[in-house]
Amino acid sequence: MKVQVHQFADGSGVPSLSPPEKNTVHVWHARTQPACVDPSQLAPMLSEDERQRASRFRFQKNRDEFLISHGMLRMLLGSYLSIAPQEVCFQCGSHGKPELDCTAVQSTLSFNISHTDGLALCAFSSRFRIGVDVEKVRKDFNTTEIAERFFSLVEREALRGLPAQEQHEAFFRCWTRKEAYIKALGEGLSHPLHQFDVSLTKTAAALLATRPEPSDAGQWFMHAVPLPEGYVGAVAVEMPAAVSSNEPLALQRESLHS
Repeated sequence: MKVQVHQFADGSGVPSLSPPEKNTVHVWHARTQPACVDPSQLAPMLSEDERQRASRFRFQKNRDEFLISHGMLRMLLGSYLSIAPQEVCFQCGSHGKPELDCTAVQSTLSFNISHTDGLALCAFSSRFRIGVDVEKVRKDFNTTEIAERFFSLVEREALRGLPAQEQHEAFFRCWTRKEAYIKALGEGLSHPLHQFDVSLTKTAAALLATRPEPSDAGQWFMHAVPLPEGYVGAVAVEMPAAVSSNEPLALQRESLHS
């Protein structure tokens, strides 16, 4: 499985993009603070419902984050599908995960979006369910209490086994990997977080075990997304049956100015 990481640079226009090849994942990231693009440039691309959702945020930085992340998503989807960003139509899965409205456009392209304080991520796959998550490594966060409440026994023991100075960031690595997986499943937090284990190491992101069906773990690919300092992110995608879990990973980092 190949992961290509791109930087979304501005909102002046995305070049014509080809959808990811069958065993390739595209991940895009954009700065929202300071903003990589004037959010007002992206607002007209959004639906009326999206603009109303943005207006409900109390703080301007949160409104800008929403406008940039959703505007970026529409611009990228529009380029992949060769349609205008305003023409992209969404529908929601049974647990609220956004998907392309297949009655409006015929495509197997799947996507997921995540944003945190200062950064937004979009991930795309041509055939398989995909989930992505990004978090800012906050120093004022009680990671121990959250880990004891939500992480699996294996993950809690792995976290405790790390040097104290490494535990804080390792918590966020674990959290983003768990979030990416459940978002790919499309079940959200209705899927119990303790029923699967992920790795905590910096580079080797992996879904280690799933319960009650152990074989499910082998059907998923997970990768730590390289991001600017202070952020951690992960992407999870269904593993094609024809791809061996031992196949080497190719990672390409690119900056594509849109």
